[in-house]
Amino acid sequence: MDEKPPGAAQRKLSFLQTLKAVAWGLLGIRKGTGYSEDSSRLNPVHLVVAAVLAGALFVVVLISIVRWAVASLS
Repeated sequence: MDEKPPGAAQRKLSFLQTLKAVAWGLLGIRKGTGYSEDSSRLNPVHLVVAAVLAGALFVVVLISIVRWAVASLS
């Protein structure tokens, strides 16, 4: 068994691992066990920064698609 004692400190996820967890969350295809494991190890600061970056990227992609669609109509 690979169980840790109840008082053992778990290593926090790196920023890139947090970005990966946020991406999986946006797609909605994460297993429940992976979600539970990640949610206990996420750094709140990394999570907020990753969510803001993901939101900004989403908006930029949407704006790019709309500009491309409008330009192709002309």
